[in-house]
Amino acid sequence: MGEERFGEFVLVRRHEEGVVAELVLDRPKAMNAVSTEMARSVAAACSALGGEGTVRVVVLTSTHERAFCVGADLKERNSFSDADLLRQRPVTRGAYTGVLELPVPTIAAVHGFALGGGFEMALACDLIVADRTAVVGLPEVSVGVIPGGGGTQLLPRRVGAARAAELIFTARRVEAEEAHRLGLVDQLVEAGEDRAEALSLATRIAANSPVGLRAAKRALRLGQGLDLRAGLEVEDAAWRAVAFSGDRAEGVAAFNEGRVARWPGQ
Repeated sequence: MGEERFGEFVLVRRHEEGVVAELVLDRPKAMNAVSTEMARSVAAACSALGGEGTVRVVVLTSTHERAFCVGADLKERNSFSDADLLRQRPVTRGAYTGVLELPVPTIAAVHGFALGGGFEMALACDLIVADRTAVVGLPEVSVGVIPGGGGTQLLPRRVGAARAAELIFTARRVEAEEAHRLGLVDQLVEAGEDRAEALSLATRIAANSPVGLRAAKRALRLGQGLDLRAGLEVEDAAWRAVAFSGDRAEGVAAFNEGRVARWPGQ
């Protein structure tokens, strides 16, 4: 299992011969609060992973025992002038969009607190696995701002406009059982098992065609918010991108020969 560090606070680990990448939030002394430096590192790690043809799935994890990520570093921001805050905005935004725009399936492994920008980073993933210690929420209006890492757009896409409004307007924290029931997280596991389950899920996903996975994600993402006719055109374009690929030829051959596919990834 190889490791690569991006700055002081972000680590990337490789699993399954490199096809599964684990993006690790590693600022335990601050419960992974997103500082300017940490945001730069998340964006840099995502840029590197997005450009790697071998990576098929990315899993977002945390080294802190009691938190996935508690959101923006408010201690750092307390020292900011308005000009400082304005300069920081594209840096922090780059971290969230970096996760959101990864071209491969992404899974967040959440335990403990995932609040504000921390929950937004999880929402930027395709799937969220949470353990029973998880507490999620978007409390930004309680400190005079709004969710600015995608929360106002990603949360209603998960749970609907009215439910998202209630959660954002009240700034309330939601514990694991309710979060699972409301669809804020996709899978609920026993305490301490979120990382292992997310990596297991990533391994199952990564067994499939890398060309197919990227195209399926692209169709899912680009089709959101479109009417059905337009969405089907997005799907057709994605189908055409894979229908004549080496992966498609290998997948059909492997199926007919009763063997495991050896994906060329092109």
